[in-house]
This record gives sequence, structure tokens and C-alpha cells, in this order.
Amino acid sequence: VLHVDSEPIERWSTDEVLQRWHQLFKGTLLTQKYLNKQPLDKFQLATVESTAEIYKQRLIDISWFMRSLNEPIARQANREDQCTGHFWEGRFKSQALLDEGALLSCMAYVDLNPIRAGIAVTPEQSDFTSIQRRIKAAITGEQPTCLLPFTDNETHQKSTGAGIYFSLQDYLTLVDETGRLLRDKRGAIDTTTVNILARLHINDKSWLKLTTDFETILTGAVGTAEHLCEFSEHVGLQRTHGIANAQACLNSA
Repeated sequence: VLHVDSEPIERWSTDEVLQRWHQLFKGTLLTQKYLNKQPLDKFQLATVESTAEIYKQRLIDISWFMRSLNEPIARQANREDQCTGHFWEGRFKSQALLDEGALLSCMAYVDLNPIRAGIAVTPEQSDFTSIQRRIKAAITGEQPTCLLPFTDNETHQKSTGAGIYFSLQDYLTLVDETGRLLRDKRGAIDTTTVNILARLHINDKSWLKLTTDFETILTGAVGTAEHLCEFSEHVGLQRTHGIANAQACLNSA
């Protein structure tokens, strides 16, 4: 689950954009000359500025991120397996998460992958997950610096940075209780968790469906019916896709 924080990137200078881009790619002859402090005329400088603007947009583009991730992994895997061809099955799919309910249910779905797959018993034993990092940090009263923090009401008022406007303790409770249900197949969510879900306007049956089959039942942008309609208008879609499932799962409490 990715959050693209584009606001600080808009303040990057041409030098910073090019230095970051050149860590990944060679750039052009002109961008190389610019970073090497070689003399350029005003037309060449204008070209560099234009190129840097393109690079800036690519540096916050998820498609370019996946492309940059894909290539070296595919090459390494093909060397190890002594074969050629595509390593990945197909293009990646991304879904816009439009509101708090969509965000938290998708996060829980991802965090519970190891438990659904039967390779971990509890969230804290789920290696390579955000929930494991959050639990380890929470034991010492902290939050992981590498993840977007949860900011409850009091913290949110004091915080000036970005965050997930929800209680960390409530999220940990949600994931823990849901993980027990997925593992032990018990039939009901306890009262504490139901109260948390009520604040998200999601009932317990819909929550279990979301955290079990998120990618199956929700194939495009995800959010309440109202937010889906707003999103469709914003991106210029004539039809609002997925509105029936949104009404059933995210407008359900």
C-alpha cells in the first residue's frame, strides 16, 4: 500500500531531481554535462530544465517505480535460472484507495497475507510485513520511521506531517482479531472490534469479506459509493465502476 507524497517533490531543485534520476538511469548528454558543471548555452539549459521536469514526474510515478524494480530483479532471476524472457506474469495492477475504510481494509488485507496463506500464525510472526514492524515498534511506544504513522485525534492536532488519521491501537486490534478469525475460523468478531468497525461504517461480515477477497470483489478504485462517484467525475469516467460492491462492503454499517 503506497502513499505518494508529491508535495515536497514539487520543491526539488533541478540539481536534486537530476542527481536522484542519475542514481537510477544515465540521463542525457546534456544532463550529464549540467551535473558535471560543464558550460551550457541558454538553449541547452532550457532543455535541461524541461528534461528535469519530465524526470520529476517520473520519480513520483508508480509505473516508473515498478519498471525500475522489475528490470534488475528479472535480470538477476534469469541469470540464476540460466534462462531468458519475462520474469513477471504480467503488468502490475494498482487501485486508488479513496477513503479511510478503503485504506484500512486494504492494509489489513495485505498485512494478513501470511496468515491467509498458512505460513504464519499471528501478525507478529508474519515476516516481511508492515504489521510486524508496527507491533515491534509499539512495544517500546514508538512507530516505525519507514512507515506512514497512525495519528489519532490528539496526535493529529499536534502533528504537522502526513499520517493515517486513525488510532494505531485500534488498527492493531482489528488486524489481530481478524487474523484469529482467518486462522481459527471462529464465527463472530468481538464487541470491541465491532465498535471500531462501526466508526469506519463497515459491518463485521463485510470486513471479513474485504480482508479475505479484497482484490477479487474490488477491481478498480476503492471507496464508498459517494467517493467512487466523485473519483469517476474527477478522472472523466462516464460510468462509475464497482459501485454495487462499494455499497455492499463499504457503505454497510
